[in-house]
Amino acid sequence: MTSGNTNPNDEVQSKLSEDDNLNELLQSVVFEVKTYADHLANQITKLSDIGRALSGVHDLNELLEMIVDQARQFTNADAGTLYLREDGCLRFKIVQNDKLNIRMGGKTGEAIPFPPVELKESNVSAFVAIKGESVNIPDVYYTDLFDFTGPKKFDESTGYRSKSMLVVPMRNHENDVIGVLQLLNAQNPKTKKVISFSPDNENLTESLASQAAVAVTNAKLITDMTELFESFVQVMATAIDEKSPVTGGHIRRVANLTLTMADTINKQGSGHFKDKHFNADQIYELRIAAWMHDIGKVTTPVEIVEKAKKLQTIFDRIHYINVRMDYLLQKVKLNGMEKKVELLQSGASPETIQKVDAEMAVKSEELQDIKTFINRCNEPGEFLEDDNIDRLKEISKRTYIDEDGAEQHFLDENELLNLSIRRGSITEDERKKMQDHAAVTLKMLNQIPFTKKLKNIPLFAGAHHEYINGKGYPLGLAGDEIPFEGKLMAVTDIAEALTASDRPYKKAMPLNVVYKILRSMAKNGELDNDLVELFINEGVYEKYKAKYETIAAPPETETKKELLTAKAD
Repeated sequence: MTSGNTNPNDEVQSKLSEDDNLNELLQSVVFEVKTYADHLANQITKLSDIGRALSGVHDLNELLEMIVDQARQFTNADAGTLYLREDGCLRFKIVQNDKLNIRMGGKTGEAIPFPPVELKESNVSAFVAIKGESVNIPDVYYTDLFDFTGPKKFDESTGYRSKSMLVVPMRNHENDVIGVLQLLNAQNPKTKKVISFSPDNENLTESLASQAAVAVTNAKLITDMTELFESFVQVMATAIDEKSPVTGGHIRRVANLTLTMADTINKQGSGHFKDKHFNADQIYELRIAAWMHDIGKVTTPVEIVEKAKKLQTIFDRIHYINVRMDYLLQKVKLNGMEKKVELLQSGASPETIQKVDAEMAVKSEELQDIKTFINRCNEPGEFLEDDNIDRLKEISKRTYIDEDGAEQHFLDENELLNLSIRRGSITEDERKKMQDHAAVTLKMLNQIPFTKKLKNIPLFAGAHHEYINGKGYPLGLAGDEIPFEGKLMAVTDIAEALTASDRPYKKAMPLNVVYKILRSMAKNGELDNDLVELFINEGVYEKYKAKYETIAAPPETETKKELLTAKAD
């Protein structure tokens, strides 16, 4: 007889089976949740790492390229485009497509041929820029939300197939949309099949875009600050240029000559400077220091800076002396004529009158010779001999009676002092005022809060008149107390001054003479001998002329043979 009751063992077995299935399902759910959580945590960690990486990049081109690279890697997208909002439109900055092997913009330097995108809502990128909302499209061929004529024509011409697209706004810290990040064709990591961009990827990409926007804003701010600083440097040089074209041209030429010297050092594969190298930041710091090395000359009186003649102040006082000597010449003639009239009236003989003419001629000739001599002494030269100085002193002691009956000297004390300058056109007091510019430069630059990368500018710029033997200025530094960059600029500063063709008090010296002077200064312990020899043997000045001076070079009288001889001396 069969019982209608269920076997208790069967019920227990069924219950156990259900529990096992539930446990397996629960474990599967827990595993999936854990896998998703781990994936999400990994993505968030990766997003944080990307944010830190972005904050450390200040070069805009490098930064923009990194943003697209990271976003594509983040979402496994095949292609990406980055636009920045400029001048009322979206301008292409980065274009990448792995399948078509396209990388344009950024560090590649390859120009992007596409025209800017007008801010019209029919264009998906423009819509995102205007509305500040993300757009996630599974397949651009099956939507009528936007006009995708452009991408379809691109596909037709290249054989590409644009499908999934994610477009997100780049909002900066002020919540302004400064650009748009567009990603194309997300791919399954395993199958490489094109899939839609997931909501998680959309959210995380938005976060990435916001971080990127802040990084871009910071990079632009740093660039703007750099350009502002560059403008300040240029304005200072222009101020000096407006005050004295001589020093303005000098600053530009020294800066370019210094950079040529640094570039030459960087290319040394052997010799004394083979281990010396300037990186990009150091080159920039050196360039700014060279541009600012003479800003102290804004306080130097222009009549000293441009003193072409020994007697020159605001004007050349030789004109006073010439008028004075012409007055004395006319007075000799007048006195002679008055004496001749008296003799004629007294019935003197022709011989007596001729004697007066002869005396007048001798005195006139003497005065004319004095005038010529003084004018010659007014010209700046390499050296004024002792006998010339003695003659100037003798002339200054001579006197005459002016129209008011007062006794006057042929030359006053200041005129004698200036005419007696042995070399050049400036007195010792004026030379000290000229040298003060280095101290003023140092003082001015020390008041500027330079950034870490530019902190050495005052030290470099302020040391370009220091000598190895400690006899330079303004601080009297010696040997290794002088920074290498200061030693370098000391060579280029003097070389430029010697070769300059726009100085009113001297002519441009030929290179063979310049080289001899540089070597002499190195021998006397003023300039660094190794830097001088590098400057000469590597033809740094000739390289500088070829690169920076497209206008005709200053006159150089030496032959090629003479120049080679000077280099070998």
